[in-house]
Amino acid sequence: MERNLERHQHGQRDFTLCAFLPWPLLLQWNLVCEDDWKVPLTTSLFFVGVLIGSFISGQLSDRFGRKSILFLTMAVQTGFSFLQIFSTSWEMFTGLFLIVGMGQISNYVVAFILGTEVLGKSVRIIFSTLGVCIFFAIGYMLLPPFAYFIRDWRMLLLALTVPGLFCVPLWWVIPESPRWLISQGRYKEAEVIIRKAAKINGVPAPEVLFDTAEMQDSKAQQQQKAILLDLFRTRNIATITIMSLLLWFFTSVGYFGLSLSTPNWHGSAYVNCFLSAVSEVPAYVIAWLLLRSFPRRYSLSGTLFLGGGVVLFIQLVPADLNVLSIGLVMLGKFGITAAFSMLYVYNVELYPTLVRNMAVGATSMASRLGSIIAPYFVYLGAYDRFLPYILMGSLTVLIGILTLFLPESYGNPLPESFEQMLKVKCFRNGQQPPGIRNSKESPKTLVTPL
Repeated sequence: MERNLERHQHGQRDFTLCAFLPWPLLLQWNLVCEDDWKVPLTTSLFFVGVLIGSFISGQLSDRFGRKSILFLTMAVQTGFSFLQIFSTSWEMFTGLFLIVGMGQISNYVVAFILGTEVLGKSVRIIFSTLGVCIFFAIGYMLLPPFAYFIRDWRMLLLALTVPGLFCVPLWWVIPESPRWLISQGRYKEAEVIIRKAAKINGVPAPEVLFDTAEMQDSKAQQQQKAILLDLFRTRNIATITIMSLLLWFFTSVGYFGLSLSTPNWHGSAYVNCFLSAVSEVPAYVIAWLLLRSFPRRYSLSGTLFLGGGVVLFIQLVPADLNVLSIGLVMLGKFGITAAFSMLYVYNVELYPTLVRNMAVGATSMASRLGSIIAPYFVYLGAYDRFLPYILMGSLTVLIGILTLFLPESYGNPLPESFEQMLKVKCFRNGQQPPGIRNSKESPKTLVTPL
C-alpha cells in the first residue's frame, strides 16, 4: 500500500482527465491498493455517459429542435459539474460524472449538426474539420494550466464549470436550424431566419422561398424509413459495416488510451498533458489537407501506420532517453488524432442517403465503446509500463492494414442508393462500378435484391 501511495503522491497518476481525477481526490477516498480499480472505472463510467448521450442526443434534437437541445444539454453539463463539487463519496462523484458525460457529448454533437445545417457550403467543410476540432484542442490545452494553478479539486471543478455560464447570452445569437424547421413543416419560422441571414450577408432574398408542392414531395421522401439491419443486407454492405465498426473502435482505443496515459509519462504530468493537446492542432490541419487532396484509404491508413508504428517503437528506446520517448508518444498521438478526425468524412461518403445517418451513429457508438475500455489499457501500465503501448500500437497498425481493403470514395459523388455503393477491395470486381461514373439510373432506387 505504501508503494502505491508513494506512486500517486509523486505524480505517476497525478492528474487523471488527461486522467480525469486529481490525486488528492484519490487519496481522500482511498482509491489506492485494493481499491485502485475504481480509478479506471470512474473514467469508463464517464464514457458510458458519453455513449448514452451520443445515442439519445440525435433523437432528441430531431424531435425538439437543435437549439433547444443544445442549450438544455449545456445546462446539464454545467449543472451536474457544479453538483460534483459537493460530492461526499466516490459513488456520488462517479454517478454525477456519468451524467456530465451525457451532457458533454450531447451538446458537442448537436452543436456540430446545427453548425453544418446553418452554415453555407463554402465554410461548412472548414467548420466541420478545422473549426470544431481545433477549438476542442484549445479547450484541451487550457485544462492542464487550470489544474496546475488550482490544486484543490473542488475549486478546479468550479473553475471548469463557470465558463458554461458565459454561453447563456448565446441563446439570443444562435438561430434554430432552418433545415430542421422545414422538416417539421414550420416554413414561416424558417423563412424569418433565412431572410434575416440574407439581410446580414447583404444578399437579396427571393420573394418566394418555399414552393408548397415541392415541400410536400420532399416531406414524402423523408418519410421513407430504414432499419439497422439494412447495414448488413448484403455481403458487401455487411463487410463495409463490420470493417468500419472495427476501425472506429480501435482508433478510439488508441486516441483515448494515449490521451489518458499522459500522467504515466516521464516528467511533469501537466506539461505532458499540454503537449498532448498541442499535438492535436497540426494533426487536424494535416487531416484537412489530406482530405482535400489525397485518396481517403491511403490518407487514413498512412496516419494509422504512423501512429501505431511509432507507439510500438517506444519500447525499444533506452530508459535514459526520456525526451525521445515523450516525443514518440506525441508523434503517435498526432497520427491517431489525424486518422480519428478523418473518420466522419470517410464514413459519410461510404453509405447511401437512406442509411447514412444510421451508419454514422452506429460507428460512433463503436467509438464510444472503445473509449470505455481505453482506461483499462492505461491501467495495464501498472504491471508493465510498455504493455499499453504494445497493445495500442499493434491494434492501430492492424486496423491501418484493414483500412486498405475498404472502398475508395475520393472524387466520387455521394451514393444515393445501395446499388451505387462501392465494393470492398477483397471482393471480385472491387473496382468502382460503372454506375457511379456513367449511370443514369434514378436516385429513387433505394435497395437492391438480396
